[in-house]
Amino acid sequence: MTLNGWLQIALYCVILALTVKPLGGYMTRVFNGERTFLSPVLGPLERGLYRLSGVDARAEQHWTTYAIAMLLFHVAGFVVLYGLQRAQAALPFNPQGMDPVAPDLAFNTSVSFITNTNWQSYTPESTMSYLVQMSGLTVHNFVSAATGIALAVALIRGFARRSAKAIGNFWVDLTRCVLYVLLPISVAVALFFVWQGMPQNLGAYTEATTLEGAKQVIAQGPVASQEVIKMLGTNGGGFFNANSAHPFENPNALTNFVQLLLIFAIGAALTNVFGRMVGDQRQGWAVFAVMGILFLAGTAICYQAEARGNPAFAAQGVDSAPSALQAGGNMEGKEVRFGIADSALFTTITTDASCGAVNTMHDSLTPLGGAVPLVNIMLGEIIFGGVGSGLYGMLLFAILAVFIAGLMVGRTPEYLGKKIEAKEVKMAMLAILILPLSMLGFTAIAVVVKPGLDGLANAGPHGFTEALYAYVSATGNNGSAFAGLSANTLFYNTTLGLAMFIGRFLMIVPMLAIAGSLAAKKIVPPSAGTFPTHGSLFVGLLIGVILIVGGLIYFPAVALGPISEQLAMNAGTLF
Repeated sequence: MTLNGWLQIALYCVILALTVKPLGGYMTRVFNGERTFLSPVLGPLERGLYRLSGVDARAEQHWTTYAIAMLLFHVAGFVVLYGLQRAQAALPFNPQGMDPVAPDLAFNTSVSFITNTNWQSYTPESTMSYLVQMSGLTVHNFVSAATGIALAVALIRGFARRSAKAIGNFWVDLTRCVLYVLLPISVAVALFFVWQGMPQNLGAYTEATTLEGAKQVIAQGPVASQEVIKMLGTNGGGFFNANSAHPFENPNALTNFVQLLLIFAIGAALTNVFGRMVGDQRQGWAVFAVMGILFLAGTAICYQAEARGNPAFAAQGVDSAPSALQAGGNMEGKEVRFGIADSALFTTITTDASCGAVNTMHDSLTPLGGAVPLVNIMLGEIIFGGVGSGLYGMLLFAILAVFIAGLMVGRTPEYLGKKIEAKEVKMAMLAILILPLSMLGFTAIAVVVKPGLDGLANAGPHGFTEALYAYVSATGNNGSAFAGLSANTLFYNTTLGLAMFIGRFLMIVPMLAIAGSLAAKKIVPPSAGTFPTHGSLFVGLLIGVILIVGGLIYFPAVALGPISEQLAMNAGTLF
């Protein structure tokens, strides 16, 4: 670890914190239907879309209607995206003549993109045409991200409203998020990316002749426009198979830094939206503090583990550096242009934020370094998280935290003036427990049946971690891969697709039920018996609940993989 590395991490944290209030204030005005500086330009377009689609912007929805509208929208999106992939050979903007995508892969990819996961069991530049990339994948990068943000806002309204039957209008929230938040930022940053050297064209791939006289095909296409929304919407899913390690997707250190800011920008700002809409910004900063502490802890552990290097290599005499560790750290599989600190930061951010846009091969991380992204995703990516999903996941833990605090002090649990009763706790536990059921259940199947074992490249704890990480990433709607796993098979395409669906939608419905229940309640004024939820005591309690719940559910699985692998590596055994 170096001073320069820590300064890079500190600079990132400072700039991110400076964006929270302005972006949070802007988003609050958008979702409250207030006038913004973009209203003169986008207001007529917004109203035109409502008239065209028959949406009454003034009519709000009960939580069940909100949930049904959201689910039907994604069912339609799945069908359209699946059809585009299967018919791409007969569609335009296919200069390379890509064949139809196989049925099981098309299923997996369609579920992946409607759930904001963007898991890729394929090589994008040799599988998907420009039309599928633009009108299929990129469109879902926008609407799946907008859905997550809309759902978070719906839950916030549950806390903010009193004696209300509605939590908003899904179609209005979705439209406003795309028009006023995602599109303007994407257009501006895409132009910046083009300026920095990212391709943005519809031309055929370039065939070049190397110095040795061999022929090389250089893939290109509408990269910049997809890159920005993949980061801003915490989608992942690169235009190229190498993702953000590819120089066309990430030309230099400046684009790398901007991409990291894009990943956390909306998730961090939503904590401020939460504080503003409930009428107490300290509540938002308390949630931001919890996320920040957990993020810094994970970054420090990953950076330290990767900077120390690989003890198994040292035992083999690969490096003669002092203390028997590699002088440059564990650089295998890293983006050497940016170094250990930046790769550790990128790894932690992308797995905190439901974004598979890695520039590091997680298979090459040291076991303890690899345990950080694994744990981050297992906890539901609540550390800033995917756009929207991070906040509502954290608020589910907050509900459990105040419930436990209420039991400890013998008082009725309350959060933001709303009594937390049996229904809210049951729904919160259902939403939280559905994640380990999918992650660990599918992993158990994969490591005992032949189709699952055939896809593993390694034996022992490392092979187990390959399978575990795949289903953790899929269920957590992250999309990053541990590498080594042969995922493009009927077994993995199907089971990973089911895991992505479960992790997204079976968590959302209980969360919306909580929003509807809270919105219908009256707000109880603070009193001497009210547990404060904006100070250091609440921050500590919330972190404690997260670690206890996460530890009880997931620690045995992590111990079977990364921790046991670390012990073996320290003993000089390579897997």
